[in-house]
Amino acid sequence: MIFENKYIKFIIIIFSSILFLFFSSCSSNKNKEIEYVERDIKIIYESALISLANKDYEEATIEFDEVERQHPYSSWAKKAIIMSSYASYKDRDYIKTEANLKRFLNLYPASDFASYAQYLLGMSYYDQIIEVTREQTMVIAALDTFKLIMDRYPDSDYAKDAYFKIIYLENNLAAKELDVAMTYLSLKKYISSLRRFKNIVNKYQTTTYVPEALHRLVEIYLILGVKDEAIVNARVLGYNYPNSRWYKLSYNLLKKNNILLSE
Repeated sequence: MIFENKYIKFIIIIFSSILFLFFSSCSSNKNKEIEYVERDIKIIYESALISLANKDYEEATIEFDEVERQHPYSSWAKKAIIMSSYASYKDRDYIKTEANLKRFLNLYPASDFASYAQYLLGMSYYDQIIEVTREQTMVIAALDTFKLIMDRYPDSDYAKDAYFKIIYLENNLAAKELDVAMTYLSLKKYISSLRRFKNIVNKYQTTTYVPEALHRLVEIYLILGVKDEAIVNARVLGYNYPNSRWYKLSYNLLKKNNILLSE
């Protein structure tokens, strides 16, 4: 028994010594400073551009970041943030892209690069959009960003593309709203469905989903027995989309219920 106790103590001492040496080694490695080599700003920037041209986006990001780290107050540093953001965007590192661009816009809101920074931010959101049935956070973020471009930089090179992106994104949101509204309608939750169709008509007036939304409003108001509202929406539909299939459906539906639009 005494022998066993001595043996156990010996093992503990050896094990403790190994652990001590291991952690001491780790500690000494952590305390070693990363070697800092100051380089000419043009050399760093050219290295970053070469990596970018070779599609080594991760290395390009590191080098553009190094420009700002080593020469933070130079005129090159400002552009390096934008270029680092672009390299991150191409590398699909959207978190870093967003953080860099927001930092740039906070630091240099009046910069000549501000409109591009805003556009690249919008594109980083835009590229993360998934199918319409999924959660729409990125759609809303992209839409708000492109609208900001139209508001602040209407004469910029990015305004035209932002305009078409807004049309697409609003159609995307309207499609989502229509999908939810139709689900409510199939469940006979008419009030909830009504609100969703109204959202399409009021918030997304330029989208392709408005004619159907107006027809569905006519449909629901007739189900609820609110004849006057059904007529109003049918007239709006007929005035704005007289040749659409949705107007023909609403017209025939009213006729079936012995309601004339001329009333």
